[in-house]
Amino acid sequence: MRNKGTEQVIPHSIFDVLDQVHFSLSELQTASASQSEAGWRLGKHFLESYMLLFAASGEGWLTIDGQFIELRSAAFYIGLPGQLVEAAFQGKDNRGLYLMKFSVTSNSKMTGTSVHEMMKQVYMQSNNSEISCSSPAVIRLLCQDIEAFIRCEAGLKRYYGQIRFQELLYLMFHDMLHVETQNIRLPIEQVKHYIEQHYMEKITIQDMAEAARMSSRHFMRLFKKRYGCSAVDYLTIYRIKQAQIMMRNDHSLRLKEIATCVGFSDEMYFRRKFKQISGVPPATFIRNSKQRIAAVHPLAIGTLLALQVIPCAAGANHPWTAYYRRKYETDTITPLDEAEEDVLQQLETIRPDYIVAVREEMSHNMLQRLKSLAPVCVLSKSNGDWRHHLRTAAECLNLSPAAEVWLQRYEQKAAVLRSQLSEQIRKDTLLVISIQKACIQVMGPHTIASVFYTDLKLKAPEGIEHIWEKQHLHMGDLGDLTPLVIDRAVVIVGENAASRQTWHKLSNSEIWQATKAAKEGSIRMMHSGVLLEYTAFTHDLMLDEVLDLWQHRP
Repeated sequence: MRNKGTEQVIPHSIFDVLDQVHFSLSELQTASASQSEAGWRLGKHFLESYMLLFAASGEGWLTIDGQFIELRSAAFYIGLPGQLVEAAFQGKDNRGLYLMKFSVTSNSKMTGTSVHEMMKQVYMQSNNSEISCSSPAVIRLLCQDIEAFIRCEAGLKRYYGQIRFQELLYLMFHDMLHVETQNIRLPIEQVKHYIEQHYMEKITIQDMAEAARMSSRHFMRLFKKRYGCSAVDYLTIYRIKQAQIMMRNDHSLRLKEIATCVGFSDEMYFRRKFKQISGVPPATFIRNSKQRIAAVHPLAIGTLLALQVIPCAAGANHPWTAYYRRKYETDTITPLDEAEEDVLQQLETIRPDYIVAVREEMSHNMLQRLKSLAPVCVLSKSNGDWRHHLRTAAECLNLSPAAEVWLQRYEQKAAVLRSQLSEQIRKDTLLVISIQKACIQVMGPHTIASVFYTDLKLKAPEGIEHIWEKQHLHMGDLGDLTPLVIDRAVVIVGENAASRQTWHKLSNSEIWQATKAAKEGSIRMMHSGVLLEYTAFTHDLMLDEVLDLWQHRP
């Protein structure tokens, strides 16, 4: 972060290759005060393309790879492919917010730094991903033009919309070079930053309230409303997470040293809080952190993450692999190739202590060869639900207590959410569908939809069971939905153009328009990301999404 009032110095060389780069706008969303009382929300998901967000007027927040950013008016915010993002915004007037997703390609003449490296430099040079805007009124009008032209049926006008988008990027890059930026935080966000900077010291409620420049009582209420936990709990959890990082990185440290370093003066109290939050005692965590565990399937990744195990190797095409490589700035997390022979060669080099695999996703020969490398924990899609997978992996890795603590917290969280849903929502029938390219999947209790049907005990449309048994539907199969009474719907759409096109066709079909959900506007959209995976970790992520689907709605 830069100090308040300091000038942001951006090297001009970053933009020397712009004439060899092509930017193409692929998606545009808008939000304003007139659209919804509940405000606009961007569900948690991994970006598949570059993101540009411009807040013209209003307030909200954005998280990028877990970093909380308070949105402020007259500012740009950028995101890179692979980053985990989430946002919420409440417009104050019709100026609102614009979110644009775009791709970046280069011509054959471009040498030296890659396109992604160039954009990464732009991101790193921005102030906390934020770029101050020198002419908000000009940018707002430009965004309005882009929206108007990009939505036209005439191709020539859409092309002009792309040209105007290039102009928007030019003005943003220009502002990066010339606009003075300031480090602006809301008081409550300053306290969070204060905690993260001083967690190793003795911190009282009064200290935090003074940092927020408010009374202790008002501070405690506001902090819990913002972050969902008390300031003391946040401080304790943050300290334990820092202790976990120390334990992973340096196995020679004594427990008393670690406790002192993260702000605990009493070692026994530290041990109790560590076990309460981590599910296992510190000694067990240290022993487990020395183990090198490879995940050779996405189901294994989501199971291990719930056990607070970061795999030493995981699928190269899975977003969490890149996420943790960025988070810990490490190359020790090996991205595994797709071909079985290549995976085996990589694992022979890594020599993991354990391997977590999925029976249905590998050949018998592959399983036998994996067993020759290390003990293999084999999960089965056809045997048990995601809870069973979690307990199976935990038993193999001697982490059963951690699994039970995690499951207990999950059940408590689900019970709280159930109690906050309105009586009408609990009475209504709910359809959950996923759209990936041309395929439409009606999701049942043995998918991520079990969050709704099993954990939150919401009602599925009567007679839907035979549709759950089908792998997927196409547009020609929509007649299967006709007999169903669909009061509400959750639609999870892939981020690619083919998925959006399928959803456009479905949402405009006569069969869909005839449903009660469509007639009454009771359809909630979600990004796919990793939310389609049937794992403990993704179920917890989905619970975080649920209240926002129907917040402020009957």
